[in-house]
Amino acid sequence: MKLRRRGALCVLHSFSRSTYVTVTENFEPRAKVGHDNCVCGKSEESNKGESSFKMSTEVYDCIVIGAGIQGSSTAYHLAENKQKTLLLEQFVLPHSRGSSHGQTRIIRKAYEEDFYTKMMHESYELWAQLEKEAGVQLFRRTGLLVMGPENEGGFSNVKATLQKNEVPTVLLEREEFSQHIPNVNLTEGNGALVDTTAGVLYADRSLRAIQGLYQNNGGVIKDAEKVIDIKPGEVVTVTTESGAYRGRSLVITAGPWANTLLRRAGLELPLKVVKINVCYWKEKIPGTYSVSHRFPCFVQYNPKEAENIIYGLPSNEYPGLMKVCYHTGSETEPDERDKQKDRGDIDILSRYITRCFPGLVPVPAVVESCLYTVTPDDNFVLDCHPNYSNIIIGAGFSGHGFKFGPVVGKVLCQLAMGQVPSHDLSPFCIKRFKSHTKSAL
Repeated sequence: MKLRRRGALCVLHSFSRSTYVTVTENFEPRAKVGHDNCVCGKSEESNKGESSFKMSTEVYDCIVIGAGIQGSSTAYHLAENKQKTLLLEQFVLPHSRGSSHGQTRIIRKAYEEDFYTKMMHESYELWAQLEKEAGVQLFRRTGLLVMGPENEGGFSNVKATLQKNEVPTVLLEREEFSQHIPNVNLTEGNGALVDTTAGVLYADRSLRAIQGLYQNNGGVIKDAEKVIDIKPGEVVTVTTESGAYRGRSLVITAGPWANTLLRRAGLELPLKVVKINVCYWKEKIPGTYSVSHRFPCFVQYNPKEAENIIYGLPSNEYPGLMKVCYHTGSETEPDERDKQKDRGDIDILSRYITRCFPGLVPVPAVVESCLYTVTPDDNFVLDCHPNYSNIIIGAGFSGHGFKFGPVVGKVLCQLAMGQVPSHDLSPFCIKRFKSHTKSAL
């Protein structure tokens, strides 16, 4: 496939006519997640002064721990397959303590690694299916501007992978760049391309929709139920502060708390939790970088200011504010995230924005936070426990897992049901960490 050399904004102009997005006036899922619509754990306040611990007599086909995007997607697929499923969440839903909150994420096929691009083909299809089932818009196509040194890894690898997988792509010549992508300064020696399939996922809305569809299929969510013990066996027993539950299989998708739970099952993985400063920067002229003006998402490889990726999304959730973030942060404890005050990444972003995005005020107007759970190679963990084949692990999504939620949920469901997964999971196996994995028994 030849990469088309055309004006990115001309191509982006046609995105609004894409048949992929189901635009509806009603942006709320048909089934809301909450205490009125599901069998949920009692709120912390209502549990005070009560002895409410209960030993369940039911045996579930599967218990899923963690109701973020990966756990909720897994539970959805299990319920779709007629599996009696319990989804446990330690916090009252909805919450912003983990990695699945916030209004937007980038969805893209632009990856250095071929296996991620292949997985994203199916993930797009599953997002479209979920959007249709929920009757809610979950995705908006904007395109993704990829920039980086032309002859270095990163940009050149992405370009090769997109070409190999025949992903619709536009190459931007330097002399034409500012004409098609105004108000962005392309670094000397950098190349630029646009993954035209990419866009913005509405994250909070997507999570609510998936949880609602899971409940519509008979799935049970119990929130405010912190897991305090896991007893492996042919039937796994999961004990929370409120009760004990049994399941023929268990899926652990606990994000930053993954190792806390895995230690109870005799395993510790080399996972590092980092706090990310999610920064929003004010447009000097409102609308300059807005989604309504067809400005794309972007990824900058090998910026002059730092070693890691810088990425951004067009102004959308906060009118007049563009989200631009550094793709790493400082290590933290998930229950003590607010103690981490490092703002070194904000200094990096300020310098980058001054140089490359002259239409933004180089001081963040809003700073929120998110947690990444990172593996040594930045690849996911999708595997069975090495000692207990009915304990399945989805972890280490390293700050780029949300877009994969539906396909990750599908393969974790397949593992929990004892089926052969529909994707090659060798890049995500636990044994790649041989020298790092610890037994906690």
